[in-house]
Amino acid sequence: MTSSLLAPAAATIWCGRGSSQQSSSAMNGWRVLGFRRPPGRHVLAPRRRKSECRTAMTYGNEDNVISISHGAQQDLLPPLVSALKAAADMNAASFHFPGHNRGRAAPSSLVELIGRKAFLHDLPELPELDNLFAPEGPILEAQKLAAELFGAVHTWFLVGGTTCGIQAAIMATCSPGDVLILPRNSHISAISALVLTGVVPKYIMPDYDLELEIAGTVTSSQVGDAINDLKLEGRNAAAVFVTCPTYHGICSNLKEIAEVCHAQGVPLIVDEAHGAHFGFHPHLPSSALHQGADISIQSTHKVLCSLTQSSMLHMAGKLVDKERISRCLQTLQSTSPSYLLLASLDAARSELSKNPELVFHDAIKLANEAKSSIRCIHPLSVLDSASLAKSPAIDPLRITVGVKKLGLSGYEADEFLSRDQNVVSELVGSHSITFVFTPGTCMEHVQSLVLGLERLSTSMAVMSCHSLEKTIDYDVSVPFSDIRMELNPREAFFAGKRKVSFQESIGRVSGELICPYPPGIPVLAPGEIITQGDLDCLLRVRNIAIREVENAQQESAGNSWKVITACSSIL
Repeated sequence: MTSSLLAPAAATIWCGRGSSQQSSSAMNGWRVLGFRRPPGRHVLAPRRRKSECRTAMTYGNEDNVISISHGAQQDLLPPLVSALKAAADMNAASFHFPGHNRGRAAPSSLVELIGRKAFLHDLPELPELDNLFAPEGPILEAQKLAAELFGAVHTWFLVGGTTCGIQAAIMATCSPGDVLILPRNSHISAISALVLTGVVPKYIMPDYDLELEIAGTVTSSQVGDAINDLKLEGRNAAAVFVTCPTYHGICSNLKEIAEVCHAQGVPLIVDEAHGAHFGFHPHLPSSALHQGADISIQSTHKVLCSLTQSSMLHMAGKLVDKERISRCLQTLQSTSPSYLLLASLDAARSELSKNPELVFHDAIKLANEAKSSIRCIHPLSVLDSASLAKSPAIDPLRITVGVKKLGLSGYEADEFLSRDQNVVSELVGSHSITFVFTPGTCMEHVQSLVLGLERLSTSMAVMSCHSLEKTIDYDVSVPFSDIRMELNPREAFFAGKRKVSFQESIGRVSGELICPYPPGIPVLAPGEIITQGDLDCLLRVRNIAIREVENAQQESAGNSWKVITACSSIL
């Protein structure tokens, strides 16, 4: 008699090549391993029982709470959330990863911090939870629902953040040696994509606010000129990459840029990391896809409340190969994706779909009230559309406060707010601080912000001003204005290098990416010739940051960086 433990389960295994039309699980021309589960094992999660339904999430302040129901009792949970719940509820004898075994061996210090339930739902790629790289079940359903909500032809869930999505988008549209048009203030992930792919950059210089030292928009005419310049050189642009909105919430006119790109048959990729919420309220700017972008990559976790590191990539139009995006994502993403991250994307999408205008109503209202109050605090300034002539819109949920007239750097003002007022900002610049409002922002915290800024202004008014001019009196020039590229980023990344002092480096070729973070915008990319302007910019940022730390040593930040040793320009 055969032991039941050894009895074969009903299973079908595919190992050979096959047409993607024959099975939705096929990917890149190869079929993935698939199983037909034994009776009693659900591939999709069962419907929720009536007794399980109806929890709520609240947004806004205590005096004006908006309650958003998870749905009527007969509704389903979001598909991936439902599948994860069902898998965790099975109480199975588990002989698989991860090692904490559904929380049984979870580190006690972390259990004390977040509880055991998070570990219970920290499950691997079980058959009933679907396969991120060849989805057929709840992941596929969740991605389809997201595509419908965001107006995409196809949506991919990302567990490597928007960084991974940007790299995949560039890999999917450009081949080694191709030219990518992009602003010089693009995020570090775009520059790292150039290293990974061997793509050559054609930079556009964004508009720049010298008062706040903030990079702004790029225009359709700049994009058109870049495309035409390449044609005069006998080259074509493989794609155009634009950041919209910027970290400060500044938007470019994507509709016009998309029209210029599409007239030339060039796909438009938009880094929309900070704009996943766009288009879901009358007072929010339009989304990138709505304005004609072919690919949009969004950090769902930033404003739409999924878990940190979770993002989405959306595709529209017919200029980009969907299968190539899938292949690139499979190359770049982890083969052990976190289902907590994936489920959080599904849950965030579900909450947003219920009543999007209601979700952002309070946050926008609180942000507008905060701006009005901050404008009354002398001598602070607030970044708005009136000061951005070339920008068609600015995110109302970003408040950038200028502190230059206080005689402080943004870093010093932020230190005062954080240390003395318990107010934590999102982004600090040389002369400004940026605060982000989300559906989780409450009136109490807004009051703390306004009060903290009032105290900052008052404290500076009564202080001696003998050090103020020393703090802010330096010449500011537009960064990125004199870029000269000797090698493409990939060539420079893999070239031989040696460390030299800052002063020795002028005129040599940068061997590494030099990038203050935040905002993650490189001052120097691999392959660029180092100028006195680059050195001045980086030393200024370093020295301002050092003043934040009591007793910090000047040497702690280092006084050297790597340059290329084998390049004709420096031999």
